[in-house]
Amino acid sequence: MTTSLQDGQSAAGRAAARDSPLAAQVCGAAQGRGDARDLVPAPWLHARALLPPPDGTRGCAADRRKKKDLDVLEMPSIPNPFPELCCSPFTSVLSAGLFPKANSRKKQVIKVYSEDETSRALEVPSDITARDVCQLLILKNHYIDDHSWTLFEHLPHIGLERTIEDHELVIEVLSNWGMEEENKLYFRKNYAKYEFFKNPMYFFPEHMVSFATETNGEISPTQILQMFLSSSTYPEIHGFLHAKEQGKKSWKKIYFLLRRSGLYFSTKGTSKEPRHLQFFSEFGNSDIYVSLAGKKKHGAPTNYGFCFKPNKAGGPRDLKMLCAEEEQSRTCWVTAIRLFKYGMQLYQNYMHPYQGRSGCSSQSISPMRSISENSLVAMDFSGQKSRVIENPTEALSVAVEEGLAWRKKGCLRLGTHGSPTASSQSCATNMAIHRSQPWFHHKISREEAQRLIIQQGLVDGVFLVRDSQSNPKTFVLSMSHGQKIKHFQIIPVEDDGEMFHTLDDGHTRFTDLIQLVEFYQLNKGVLPCKLKHYCARIAL
Repeated sequence: MTTSLQDGQSAAGRAAARDSPLAAQVCGAAQGRGDARDLVPAPWLHARALLPPPDGTRGCAADRRKKKDLDVLEMPSIPNPFPELCCSPFTSVLSAGLFPKANSRKKQVIKVYSEDETSRALEVPSDITARDVCQLLILKNHYIDDHSWTLFEHLPHIGLERTIEDHELVIEVLSNWGMEEENKLYFRKNYAKYEFFKNPMYFFPEHMVSFATETNGEISPTQILQMFLSSSTYPEIHGFLHAKEQGKKSWKKIYFLLRRSGLYFSTKGTSKEPRHLQFFSEFGNSDIYVSLAGKKKHGAPTNYGFCFKPNKAGGPRDLKMLCAEEEQSRTCWVTAIRLFKYGMQLYQNYMHPYQGRSGCSSQSISPMRSISENSLVAMDFSGQKSRVIENPTEALSVAVEEGLAWRKKGCLRLGTHGSPTASSQSCATNMAIHRSQPWFHHKISREEAQRLIIQQGLVDGVFLVRDSQSNPKTFVLSMSHGQKIKHFQIIPVEDDGEMFHTLDDGHTRFTDLIQLVEFYQLNKGVLPCKLKHYCARIAL
């Protein structure tokens, strides 16, 4: 076998050895460790085989060669550990095809949590965006996509949270986390994420907005928003904020000024002169976070805190903590900083929510319709043709009449079983049917209700229904309007042995909470606005 290997080399093999000396040497060095059939011998091996041996040693050499051949036949075949180095003689050893191709879309496992602390693990590519992650969770859990689903970055050890913008790369966000930090990604709704594009008047109060150049006439909130998106002009946000002194526990009230170049504070009252302004923070290398427990974690004077945190991992000393007097002021500062930092990118995210990097595009996914105020109208089906009831008074009377008729049918249907307590059982069923609804939250406090509404966005019409803590027999409707949270007590009213629910001292009555909520989704009534979006704790 060895003789045939040495003397039976093909002309193509010898040509490859002459053309590529490095390949022949590598293959010759690996000869003793691999399968002889896969190896190309080196040139010096050919020369040595062709030299005639001395006369006196010819017979001994033949015996030794026969013995070696028998040993080779008896040895087991050993796999070649370098098959890529000993390829066909017609293929260049150093060709680019032998090197492993770089995978630009390496996958990584991330864990996403919901509000009830259930979680789901996802294997995602390295260039996946926050919007793509939301789209995956929407599809996997069969949720309705109304463009309000958002990914949040939660930092529990310092009590901070922020909205991850739709275009941000999730893996880059995770790379900034420390090894020992118990940070989390949360998936929930945020109705206020792009609300400033729809209703800018709620986000930029007149007393907080000024302009670097003189303007002719009054400027509308829409024009202010256009200035934020423009690179040539910009508005200024100004006002007093509480700032935490660096390295200290104390807070100081200072006049701040927000411009496109960064955030500044005045060293002399409310002066805006350049000599009195000092630089506080920029936006390029920092992210804006909202403080969840400012009083408890950082000793803030109010609960409306926010801060600048560097993109790279850093400790609490690197935070630049600020605190506003009210929620509307904090919302204005945070929204303006987002617009200054991302500009037109935010508008593109709002206008084209399906433009992602991981294949979740509008061509592959058709958005599902969500229930809104424009798709809910009062209808009359009593005649031969159906019609839309446009008169609110008529709609109210029809809703009350249908509610009474529906309740009587339910009582009769449940009473046909012959039980003497059928009527009371049907009433109990009507009173408890709301517990299965996503907008009902059983036994949560006033503070917890406010926290849930703030988390899902202070947009007009965001609401939930909960049990009353002061009166166990009543319920409370908590809702958002005008950047504030308002609470309305739902009082039970008894009439001829029958129980009803009302918000207006019995003028409008409903047999259960479902009818009440559906009515005020269609009609404003005594509320400041219609009910639009309910707060729900979803599970992954």
